[in-house]
Order: sequence, then C-alpha cells, then structure tokens
Amino acid sequence: MSLQPEKPWVTVARLGRAWGNRGQLAATALTSKPERFQKLEEVYLFREGRPLEPARFQVESVREHLRAWLFKFQGVDTISQAEALEQSEVRIPAGQRLALDENEHYLSDLVGCEVRDRATGERVGVVTGWDDAGGPGLLEVDGELLIPFARSICVEIDTRAKKILVNLPEGLKDLNRE
Repeated sequence: MSLQPEKPWVTVARLGRAWGNRGQLAATALTSKPERFQKLEEVYLFREGRPLEPARFQVESVREHLRAWLFKFQGVDTISQAEALEQSEVRIPAGQRLALDENEHYLSDLVGCEVRDRATGERVGVVTGWDDAGGPGLLEVDGELLIPFARSICVEIDTRAKKILVNLPEGLKDLNRE
C-alpha cells in the first residue's frame, strides 16, 4: 500500500503516553465507534501530517482502560520503544472506514459540500471545516460562517453530490458575517 501524500487517510485515535512496561500506549479515540479498535489488524502512524518510518504497524491488542484505549503494537515491547511513538496519529485508509447508520455522516465528507438555503435556493457557501464547541457542532462555511449541524437546520445532506440544504433562521447569515 502506497503512502503517497494524496492518499486519503482517516485518523481514528491519537496516541498519548507510554503506559505500563510492556510497550503499550494510551490513546484518545477520535471516532464515534471506538469498539472497532478491537478489530483493527493494521494501522499507520503519522506525526505532523507525515508517516513515521516505518509507518505500518500490526495491532497486537487494543483494550479500554478507564477513559482511554490501550494500544499494543507487534514489535513494540518496551517503554522506550513506546515512547518513540507518543503523540502520533493512528490512521487507516479511508476505504476501511465503517459503514454508517442512516443519517450519519463522516465529518471529512461534509467538507467541500455546497450549502444552499432551502427556502430561496441561494448559495450560502462551501463547508470548509468543523467546529466542535459542544452541542451539535458547527459547520464552518467559507471559513467565516458558522451553521449549527442540527437536523432542524441541516435538513437535506447528500455527501455524494456534495450538497447540503439548510433552513437558515432569519438573519443568521448576516449575523455570522459581521
């Protein structure tokens, strides 16, 4: 498998500190379905957007402990070996993402979607990011407009067609752009 920069990756966890004396690392889940970790066989580790050398790691085990996940990789058997992997991102190829339930969306699939006002058909902008400020989260549109990602506002989402229809409350567009 190529590790070319254009290869689409999905970050599923961020490794923290070495844990214990057998080469485990504590991790924070960056997925809404962390139970999938126990089925991971192979992952890729990245730091600062670039793959580590080597980048591919075989997963020996993953288990939940308190509010963290403990990753154990084959060949990483000591504290010092684990410390060399601290603060890395655990990624998988985008093609290995889990299937989602109906009306669920990957945040990465929302980026690039054109947003239109459902009532007028007027183009609002393009989703450029996501702000997780608690609650439903906010779609960042054109880098400046924030739209709550709630069913009552984002009423039609088609990530394949890259379109989102929204019911914008009166004045929200102008209020956010001031």
